[in-house]
Amino acid sequence: MPQVCFDRDLKCSKAMTRRLAMCVATVLLSVSAVAQTTVPQNVGPHDAIFMNKAPDREAWLLERARKEGAVTLYTSLAPTESVPLMAEFEKKYGIKVTVWRGLSEGVVQRVVNEGRAKRHTVDVVETNGPEMEMLAREKMLSEFHSPHIADLPQGMIPKHRMWMPDRVNFFVVAFNTQKVKREDLPKHYEGFTEPKWKGRIAIESTDAEWMGGLVNSLGEQRGMTFFRKLSEQKPDVRKGHILLAQMVAAGETDVGLTIYNANAQSLKQRGAPIDWVPIEPTLARPQGVGVARNAPHPHAAALLADFILSPEAQTLLNSMGRPPANQKVKSNLNNFNYVMTDPSLVVDEAEKWNQHWTRLFLTK
Repeated sequence: MPQVCFDRDLKCSKAMTRRLAMCVATVLLSVSAVAQTTVPQNVGPHDAIFMNKAPDREAWLLERARKEGAVTLYTSLAPTESVPLMAEFEKKYGIKVTVWRGLSEGVVQRVVNEGRAKRHTVDVVETNGPEMEMLAREKMLSEFHSPHIADLPQGMIPKHRMWMPDRVNFFVVAFNTQKVKREDLPKHYEGFTEPKWKGRIAIESTDAEWMGGLVNSLGEQRGMTFFRKLSEQKPDVRKGHILLAQMVAAGETDVGLTIYNANAQSLKQRGAPIDWVPIEPTLARPQGVGVARNAPHPHAAALLADFILSPEAQTLLNSMGRPPANQKVKSNLNNFNYVMTDPSLVVDEAEKWNQHWTRLFLTK
């Protein structure tokens, strides 16, 4: 089985949540502030390996990966999904996987800090699209080829091709089925500003991205009016999307407004009293996988990235409640209208929306 190390999603007080979110915002903005929207295309030390397009690519990579003997993945994917996924990789190829798991901003911090210190440990990174974009701009990733790229939604692939979409996260509303009936939920997010929802809703502390996406979708005036009214509802603010879903399942809050549908679906499939609905407007965000520019096991890194994007791995992700990106895998987890966010735009507008978010939800 893959060796897994991870940061636990701890229950925080609101004061601690505010401090963590402000710290995270500072770190992520410092990463993106020095970067331009266009990523320079300079040569990396393993480009010849990562860009191999030969028909025998898999066999060529596997022969050399077995000599490397190991591969390290940094991810924000929950251990309940990352462990069985990496176990399948180990079973198929005989390459030992070490997994470090943290929240998305923790993944960024770890990769950037190690890269700047020239302590090259990570081979493959898998986390939120905006965070992958930050790592690309910081030159922590390399462009790579995969035989499965043609099966991915081409509109989700960044022009610099330093990461590829491997799954999709949808911001949905999750509810405790013992406390809330599906038919009682509003059809639009604006319905949660009604008095009956006060004291019954929760949000995740770092979801300024969700705020920006909704305002861009609804328009500045309507969107900001909604968020001011939502702020007056004084929603419970918690750190960690998995934690927020677990809170809903445990009945600690009736409804979570910024739940990843994959987290809710995973708990639902394990029998927890939780379900989810896509409330208009539903935002979608690509999650991404990329190979580290200075990967210590470059052949194994390319092999693992290929595996994650393959129909085999994508089918496994889908079975665990994670909406796959590979279009060869049919899923019932995305059959609704949604608005796809642009990770590059999310990074560019991060400062603006973090300021609004902090003022409305983290300083009261």
